[in-house]
Amino acid sequence: MSDLVSGIDFPNTDYVLKQKAVRNAYKLYDTDENEILSSKQKLLKAKEDFPFKDPEGNEVFRVKAENVLDIAGDYALIDSESGEKFAVLKKNFTLLTHSWEIQSTDKETLATVTSRGKVFGLLRSLHELMELLPHKYTIEDADGAQIGSIEERFSLRDRYDITVDKGVEGREAIIAAVAVIDALEGN
Repeated sequence: MSDLVSGIDFPNTDYVLKQKAVRNAYKLYDTDENEILSSKQKLLKAKEDFPFKDPEGNEVFRVKAENVLDIAGDYALIDSESGEKFAVLKKNFTLLTHSWEIQSTDKETLATVTSRGKVFGLLRSLHELMELLPHKYTIEDADGAQIGSIEERFSLRDRYDITVDKGVEGREAIIAAVAVIDALEGN
C-alpha cells in the first residue's frame, strides 16, 4: 500500500485539529502551526460528501458515504488527484464508546480508533452539557498495539492533539482518517 495521499505529506508525529467557529469546519496544523488541511462539512446532507483542501484551496481528498443515510458508518476517503479510494472508515457499534476502523482499499485493518472511558461515554449520553467533557481516543494497529492517540483540549470549540507514531503502515491514510472522525461523530 502506498503511504502517500497525493498532494499532502505528514512528516511529523504530532498534529493539531481545530474546529473553526462555524460548526463542522476544521483545520489541521503541524506542530509549528502551519496549516496542512482544511474542510467544511455541509450540514443535513442525505449522503455525506465533503472535501479536504490544502492551504492554497486545492482539493486533496474527499470523504464520501458509501450509501445514502449511511447509519452503518462506511465512508470512503478518495484521493482527489487520482480519483482512487485510499482508505475506508467503518463505524463500529459499541455501547458507551466511539469506535472506528480504518481500512486499506483491500479491506485490511490499518488502525482502530476507540474513545477511552465508558464512564465519560455514559455521562455524555445522559445530558448534552456533558458533551463539553473532552474526548480522548486511542489509535491501535491491527494487532492491538497502541500507535497513537487523540486528545481533546478543554475548550468551547473542538481542538484535538493527534499523535501517530512514525513507521506505521498506512500512516498518512490513518492521519487523514483521524482528521475526518470528529466531523462524522458530530462532537
